[in-house]
Amino acid sequence: MKQFIALLLLLVQYNSYSQNALLSEKPPVFPNCESVAIDSLQACFDKHVYDNIYNNFKVPERVTKENYKGEVVVIFEVDTTGQFRVIYTDALFNELKEEAKRVFSDFPKTKPATYNGRKTFKQYSISIKIPLTDQVVDTEDLTKEKELSKLEESAKQEFDGIDKALKAFENKIFKSQLNIQFTHSDYARFDRQMNLIGTNSHTASKPFVYEEVSKYYDFEGEQERLKKETESWAGKKLWNEHLVQLQGEDYWFTVDPILDLQVGKDTDAEFSSTYNNTRGFLVQGGLGSKLNFYASVFESQGRFADYVNRYSESLKAFGPDPAIIPGRGIAKRFKTDSYDYPVAEAYLSFTPAKYVNIQFGHGKNFIGDGYRSLLLSDVASPHPFLKLNTKFWKIKYTNTWMWLKDVRPEVEEDKSFLTKYIANHYLSWNVSKRLNIGLFESVLWTNSNDRGFDVNYLNPVIFYRAIEFETGQGAGNALMGASAKYKWNDNVNVYGQFILDEFSLSDVKGGEKSWKNKFGYQLGVKYYNAFKVDNLLLQFEYNRVRPYTYSHNTIVLNYAHNNQSMAHLWGANFSEAIIIGRYRYKRWFGDAKLIFGTRGLDFNNGADNFSYGADIYRNYNDRPFDTGVEVGQGIKTITFNGNLQAGYLINPATNLKVFTDITVRNFNPEAITTSTFKNNTVWFNFGVRTDLFNWYFDN
Repeated sequence: MKQFIALLLLLVQYNSYSQNALLSEKPPVFPNCESVAIDSLQACFDKHVYDNIYNNFKVPERVTKENYKGEVVVIFEVDTTGQFRVIYTDALFNELKEEAKRVFSDFPKTKPATYNGRKTFKQYSISIKIPLTDQVVDTEDLTKEKELSKLEESAKQEFDGIDKALKAFENKIFKSQLNIQFTHSDYARFDRQMNLIGTNSHTASKPFVYEEVSKYYDFEGEQERLKKETESWAGKKLWNEHLVQLQGEDYWFTVDPILDLQVGKDTDAEFSSTYNNTRGFLVQGGLGSKLNFYASVFESQGRFADYVNRYSESLKAFGPDPAIIPGRGIAKRFKTDSYDYPVAEAYLSFTPAKYVNIQFGHGKNFIGDGYRSLLLSDVASPHPFLKLNTKFWKIKYTNTWMWLKDVRPEVEEDKSFLTKYIANHYLSWNVSKRLNIGLFESVLWTNSNDRGFDVNYLNPVIFYRAIEFETGQGAGNALMGASAKYKWNDNVNVYGQFILDEFSLSDVKGGEKSWKNKFGYQLGVKYYNAFKVDNLLLQFEYNRVRPYTYSHNTIVLNYAHNNQSMAHLWGANFSEAIIIGRYRYKRWFGDAKLIFGTRGLDFNNGADNFSYGADIYRNYNDRPFDTGVEVGQGIKTITFNGNLQAGYLINPATNLKVFTDITVRNFNPEAITTSTFKNNTVWFNFGVRTDLFNWYFDN
């Protein structure tokens, strides 16, 4: 009985399928076939096709004379209008091919074939026997092989379905794990909101991701306030939107051009003008809710103020390239007195769990609440990094692993740069509603003894100092540090940092200012909505770093990359005071910065070749004395750097700005050498740029 029921169900299923197949597809229908039963339509079509051939085909005279016996193969199509069209013919004589084409061109129109009630084309092949005989012919349906299953039918509609699935763009970046491009001026927009008393934010580890800042700052509301009313496509793209912005069910991405076009004048330079010509593109987006991506490519040529050009050339790597543009990368010569410096930055941001974000890419990072950082800064060139951010309770823990280069000729091997590595821990703890404390630990090592990337330092919770002893004290350079921030009220907070490179308690107690006391500190204060003026930020900061900090007796273990410091761009042996003002009104902005500094530089004049502690690439064993070491020793140099900038935000979505600025720099050393001399600069500049990173021209 069970076998009978199974067989019955199978037959019913087969019969239903057959009927559905017949009903779902109909061949082309000649007028005389319209009254024919559906299962006989194909035979009726075949008969009429051959009848038209038999009645109209004229065998060419040449073929008849040669008593040819064979066939003509014709592949033809009936399109969605019912029109016949020959696709291909094959025969021994060209005359037969041409005759076949003529006959089919005179075929009457039919009702087109249908599939699921929709008009569709049909392709057939037929063999015409020569000489002509009255024969029963079945045309071969070439589209039978292309009959589609439901899955295949869906697949064929996939491409068109993609556009249909697109949604209105919603700026999902504001809730994403993408970085907010780190520029000091732009971060001032939301600095106050993140530092209100009672927030559980962590503001030292930068750049921030949008998701963590959006809890305190309304990016969407800001975009709406700044939106310009325009109906044209060009107007929207210029003032409000990304050039390309697409959003689907579970993905989004944007594409934008990058511009940094500047022209200026350095009154101290012999050349006529300064300029920068950067073009590039930026792509960013999200795949699902956990994975985001970012990529930017810059192609640049430029000539800067004379003091910047000299500094860039002082950083040059071994080889033919003349300079390293500070903060960007190695530069080739362009024309006779300019530089060509391509740069690329990119990263993936992955959030596997609520409390963890992982980033891997090529870029820069920053630790601190001030304009400068004594722990980790963004003044050096971009470099590969792996970053792990873990946030829970009142804690944010940041681990950063970096791959750096030493590019000096002293360490060149097989015409390649020396690779070195840095691993950093930074623990930020909100002790109370007002007080935040941060603890910092870093170790730097090279590929000595084929050590490579030491797996000991991959552990995100281990103490690096202990590992340094374990692997050999000379094998790495460990630094320790701390930070603190106190919210005096909603509009005032004070902050600071302390960096310790080497410490000898006995020398501290000795009071003789030992060279071993290698440390630095930072103190600062921020005043938001200063004097009750909305969006006015005033900031004061003092930095002081003792000689030989960040350097090492194994010179490759200095805290640097591409001949640039990974902390303060002045290296060590300096003190400075910084006054900053920032103001924004709608799309307008203005920034002012005054830097007063004292630096101690080396003589390097043949008579005095000692290291006085500013150049972190020098071996500190070349020091002139062990005690009496003071900040500013060597060539004491008084430095002033002032910058005033004003501009207008063209497009909030891309951060495209038009701006003008003026830089005044006075550099006054007590002694003159070939590389250290008095210099007074006034540099005017005007341009339009996509503002994505910090330029530091205050060296």
